[in-house]
Amino acid sequence: MPFTLPLGAKAPHFDLPGTDGTNHSLDSVADAKVVVIFFTCNHCPYVTGSDEVTRATAQKYASAGVRFVGINSNSAHVYPEDDFAGMQRRMEQQRFPWLYLRDESQEVARAYGALRTPHFFVFDAERALVYTGRGVDKPRDTTQMTVNDLDRTLGELTMGKTVSVPLTNPIGCNVKWSGHDNHWMPADACDLV
Repeated sequence: MPFTLPLGAKAPHFDLPGTDGTNHSLDSVADAKVVVIFFTCNHCPYVTGSDEVTRATAQKYASAGVRFVGINSNSAHVYPEDDFAGMQRRMEQQRFPWLYLRDESQEVARAYGALRTPHFFVFDAERALVYTGRGVDKPRDTTQMTVNDLDRTLGELTMGKTVSVPLTNPIGCNVKWSGHDNHWMPADACDLV
């Protein structure tokens, strides 16, 4: 089996603490027609550079039943800025329109096969994976972006169309894995296309 969840696979279960003081699972977004689960963090310039585009996309599709769940799996031992207290401060300042959850054990990152921050996984009403990869083509500086893959995917899904480009490579910093240096990746992790 590949490291990253393959297209058509069902969304793996999780039960994680959120910055709102509550634990959340897939059941927390059971009413959503589409669920976007994305691996993110507090510090990565590719995350902070594209957060406002992600916010705008989340807000654009909220009325169509699309829900966003951000998960921070980065090891605070490798990158202290990514600890839970930092997540809470970030949400208090930014008030993002998504759940922001902490995957301290990194088990959820492994279950999904998260490669980078940000890395997006889009699931349909049956919670089957229909898109995985990048949000946009220039996440570090969205003034330079020419493609918004996430917006296109959600537009197609909410109009009842098939996702035209279901797979792209995520662009960003690698997930910071516990017990390894900043640039380590699991041996079976690889580009998606």
